[in-house]
Amino acid sequence: MTMWNDRFKSEKYVYGTEPNVFLKEIQPILSGNVLSIAEGEGRNAVFLAEQGLNVTAWDYAEAGLDKVGKLAAKQGVHVDTELVDLAEANWQQNQWDGIVCIFGHFPEEVRKKTVKGVKEAVKPGGYFIAEVYSHYQIPYQSGGPKEVNFLYRPEDFLLEFSDWRIVHFFMGEVTRHEGDFHNGLSHVIQFVGQKP
Repeated sequence: MTMWNDRFKSEKYVYGTEPNVFLKEIQPILSGNVLSIAEGEGRNAVFLAEQGLNVTAWDYAEAGLDKVGKLAAKQGVHVDTELVDLAEANWQQNQWDGIVCIFGHFPEEVRKKTVKGVKEAVKPGGYFIAEVYSHYQIPYQSGGPKEVNFLYRPEDFLLEFSDWRIVHFFMGEVTRHEGDFHNGLSHVIQFVGQKP
């Protein structure tokens, strides 16, 4: 947590203020109340709010959530912010029309708990949208954790969400330019699932 507070406490938006390219493309399927987990400084949550969605941002770095509020105010929208450690998150049954995870990377036990929580908390007919670094990312040196245990494998989505309708799945190379820390050719997994 200290690392993320330190990273986010500068005035600069270290991941930029533009939304993730994949989220921008897939966003039209979302409606209603949307949760963005591990939101960081707000670029994706604010974009979703600009599209007329009711957005809540979770992060466990207060400095990041402060910047979410500032960016939302600058763009003339509102984003609810909640200080949430996903290791201890309290997921409510069938609460959200959509949950978004863009480059949210966690230790394996937290990742499993988060997936379980997402599956419970999305309403029937709602969506889970993710773009994350795959376990092939480390040699690319273009961003993300340096520990393979924090990176994702296809089965993290294809097996865990096998009882959902998989709308979109991709694993491969993309180019990302998102502030100081996501830059260049990257190896990602993209996932969109709809809860039955």
